[in-house]
Amino acid sequence: MIITGLSKSWPAFQKWTWAYFKSLVGDKTVGVYNNERAGAKTLVNGADDYITFGEYLDMIQQGPVQLRIFLFNIFQHAPQLVNDFTWPDVFVKGFLKKYPMLFVGGAGSIAHMHYDIDLSHIFHTQFIGRKRVLLLENNQSDLIYRMPMTVESAASFVNWSERLDEQKYPALRYAKAYTTVLEHGETMFMPGGYWHHMEYLDGGFAMSLRALDQSISGKLNGLYHIAGLRSMNNLLIKMAPEWWYHYKRRVANERAEKAMRRVLA
Repeated sequence: MIITGLSKSWPAFQKWTWAYFKSLVGDKTVGVYNNERAGAKTLVNGADDYITFGEYLDMIQQGPVQLRIFLFNIFQHAPQLVNDFTWPDVFVKGFLKKYPMLFVGGAGSIAHMHYDIDLSHIFHTQFIGRKRVLLLENNQSDLIYRMPMTVESAASFVNWSERLDEQKYPALRYAKAYTTVLEHGETMFMPGGYWHHMEYLDGGFAMSLRALDQSISGKLNGLYHIAGLRSMNNLLIKMAPEWWYHYKRRVANERAEKAMRRVLA
């Protein structure tokens, strides 16, 4: 679901610019991520480099830079920013109001296919620039090569709008997805557990407002993902990185083949 008018009345719609953010938090150090897929020894959410936010903003304004920032709690450093938008409580309950998050990317940067590990429902509002999104329900996990103990796909979706590598990942042709291009001011609602792959068509940023699932089972599943699944994945990365790296991909392929046979049966 795309909500086109939610942010139009927010002060943030016009007020939030590169220059404004730089003036507030330009001196803060942030982790930046390139487009390379994580290697065998890379822990979950491990950054590729650390620079100041101001330096990063200068880079992405000067030209295409395939670096992005995610889960940046800019509001922790500049709490006055929470006055620039309104929480959409009319839609869902349980917003995590201490944790609105900023996502920033240069033109060409990519957030590879994954679903959010806390299983929150998300209202993702785009500011400045455009972003192409591919979205799938969680029941498509096996068809898109979900790796065990992770919220990541083993398949590549880079430049998916031009072509997918269906020779290497044949099950992808049977997955059902939604797609859109988010423009300035548009808000995309993502239910908890939805897979998403995002490509920055221009340098830009977005804000995610997160709401916990209101059911007990949903909360417990989110807790398991954060405390259990992520911890086990990181432990195995430390203990047996090469074995675990290849094992995850082998299992993902086996599950995809079974899912493909079910579709064709």
